[in-house]
Amino acid sequence: MGTTEKLRRITMTPAALRILDAAARLFYERGIHAVGVDLIAAEAGVTKKTLYDRFGSKEQIVVEYLADRDERWRAFLAQRLDAARPAPLARVLAVFDAALTWSQENSPKGCGMVNAHAEISDASHPAYPIIIGQKEWMLALFTDLARDIDADQADQLGRTLMLLHEGALVAHGLNIFSDPTSHAREQAQVLLAAAGNNRYPRPPGEHLPGP
Repeated sequence: MGTTEKLRRITMTPAALRILDAAARLFYERGIHAVGVDLIAAEAGVTKKTLYDRFGSKEQIVVEYLADRDERWRAFLAQRLDAARPAPLARVLAVFDAALTWSQENSPKGCGMVNAHAEISDASHPAYPIIIGQKEWMLALFTDLARDIDADQADQLGRTLMLLHEGALVAHGLNIFSDPTSHAREQAQVLLAAAGNNRYPRPPGEHLPGP
């Protein structure tokens, strides 16, 4: 599922927003399973009854947390993709630039969706489609962007770009080496430059210069 439009969502009241803000911070910092509703209610300054009146269950809070995070990422990325028009390569690289800024500002411990999937692997969980849906959407986005560079290799390029992007997010969270997203961006640029050159085969008998 590429969007969260079919998910059950709640109407946000001021109290619900305070609960969601507290839950989002706690879920990301400590993990979804490690955080209970008592702590969320206390951090939000509401009673547990208010929490259940607004959300109904902890699962629904998780749904709202991940859906909100997904929506904010897509809006954040859309602005940068629009600013990079019309050059196809610039639009691909804009995804990596956006990921770098987003990670620095919102994801010091890595991708929230990847982290959530480590705890929610049951497809029956109501938040599971949000996690998978975002990654399916990212793959489709990379494939569409790659199609403007080399339509014949769009599927393969899209998957490779996805691997570079997701690998950078995980490496950022693990903090094994510095600036993995910039490294992934450089590799994406090399990959797409080669793909762009391959779109225009040389005439028979023409060879690259060399010894």
